[in-house]
Formats: sequence, structure tokens, C-alpha cells
Amino acid sequence: MAENGNLVEATDANFGEVVEGASGLALVDFWAAWCGPCRMVAPVIEQLAGEYEGKLRVAKLDVDANQRTAARFNIRSIPSILFFKDGQHVDTVVGAVPKPHLERKIQEHLG
Repeated sequence: MAENGNLVEATDANFGEVVEGASGLALVDFWAAWCGPCRMVAPVIEQLAGEYEGKLRVAKLDVDANQRTAARFNIRSIPSILFFKDGQHVDTVVGAVPKPHLERKIQEHLG
């Protein structure tokens, strides 16, 4: 996945800079290519990245390729969507949830 405007690829190497070094709200989708529910939620994540550009940083982290970061945040089920505010982990949503559920979380943390 290439960097696409507001949607960036997070890795073990750049997580500190891309997510923890970011000011404001960031959403990180922890996913894997073999995960069916991850593929279901991917288009929703991409839509949110477009709709909240300028208000929300959106990153995707492949747990297979970046096991150190996945372990650091105790990711046991995917998709796991973690919210960070000014670099601090503030919330987690596990599973393929509907878009309105993620929008409520975004609004809650932007507020």
C-alpha cells in the first residue's frame, strides 16, 4: 500500500514518527493480508482518511511485517483500530465494526 494523502503505512521503523510523534488525533488500523474482516474494514478506513483529512491522521500497520509494534500494543485480534491523541494511546476498537461506530469514536476524541 502506497502513501495516499492522509493514509500512511506505519511500520516498526516509523511508528514513533508517524503516529506517536503526530499532534492531534491518529487512527491506526492493525491488519494482515490474510484477514477477511480486515479486508472488510479497509474501504471504511480509506473513506475516513479522505473525509477527515486535516483533522485525523490515518495509518495502516501490517501485523505480520511489524510484529514488534503489534506486540507493544498487545494486539491479539485483528483488525484492531487504535486511536492516539498527541502520541498517546487513548482508545481501541477490535473487529470489523460499521463506519458509524468509528465515526462516533473519531468525534468523541476530536471533541
